Amino acid sequence: PTEITCNCTYHILDREYEKDELIPAGIPFANEKVFLLDERDRLVTEPGEEGEICVGGTCLAIGYYRDRERTEQVFVQNPLNDRYHERIYRTGDLGKYDEEGRLIYTSRKDFQIKHMGQRIELGEIEVAAMSVTGVSRACCTYDHKKKKILLYYTGEAGKERVTKVLQQKLPQYMVPGKTTRIAEMPMNKNGKIDRGRLEECAPV
Repeated sequence: PTEITCNCTYHILDREYEKDELIPAGIPFANEKVFLLDERDRLVTEPGEEGEICVGGTCLAIGYYRDRERTEQVFVQNPLNDRYHERIYRTGDLGKYDEEGRLIYTSRKDFQIKHMGQRIELGEIEVAAMSVTGVSRACCTYDHKKKKILLYYTGEAGKERVTKVLQQKLPQYMVPGKTTRIAEMPMNKNGKIDRGRLEECAPV
């Protein structure tokens, strides 16, 4: 991201990955520190345990231009270091380590929900949907009022086929309550999917 100008990890692709596999973000570059913090700001080291991705080192930006409040929210003192000043950037991204110690990005903190008593990463549902033959793009949102997971996707695959595959790949509590096929994903000015406009898209 721009805040770390602009790479902090690398991974060498030495094999082919399946569509439903998460490709590792890898390991940090020299002079850069990348680590995970849990909800209590404790260091996460165990494989498979999730935490917020934090970055430190020479790569950090000074902050956001003319936005002190946002800068102070994410460019903070390292909570693991009480001996001297050490700024880190809290990315708002969630990740975990694989068995070989490589970092894997899983989702945004904003995309983590609590549904049916379970903590769910909407990104995991999107990855599962993308593995379905005929699905080109997928995006999940959560209707907090109706307590329902909503899946939107583009491609030629039928809704019944998508739902059947997700029922096979995911626990029941993660299966979307509503699946909608749309012509194309709405995009924002940054080239990312505009999740707030998905409900406006007509089904096809």
